Amino acid sequence: MIPVPSGFRVWIATGHADMRRGMNSLALLVQEAFRRDPHGGDLYVFRGKNGKLIKVLWHDGLGMSLYAKRLERGRFIWPSAVAGVVSISASQLAYGEIRSIAFGRALLDKRP
Repeated sequence: MIPVPSGFRVWIATGHADMRRGMNSLALLVQEAFRRDPHGGDLYVFRGKNGKLIKVLWHDGLGMSLYAKRLERGRFIWPSAVAGVVSISASQLAYGEIRSIAFGRALLDKRP
């Protein structure tokens, strides 16, 4: 799990993102689509179309980081694409309310 200070938010992009995007392209997506500052310290989580890959964009105050996790089995369970972005707190992430994006403890979808 990424150690996130408790004062920051975790923004989950609903739907799917193009996983060919890199750090700069995802930061631009955060600015344009979510109207948020990608350098503000919050985490931004994106899921690929097939649900097996996520990318996490985070600026820790010193520089931008891009984390990726690919599941060998199953899929990440994701919020519906109604709002475009869903916000949870870092403590909610730490307590596993969305375990599907907690590194090392992914929920497995039963679909093949």
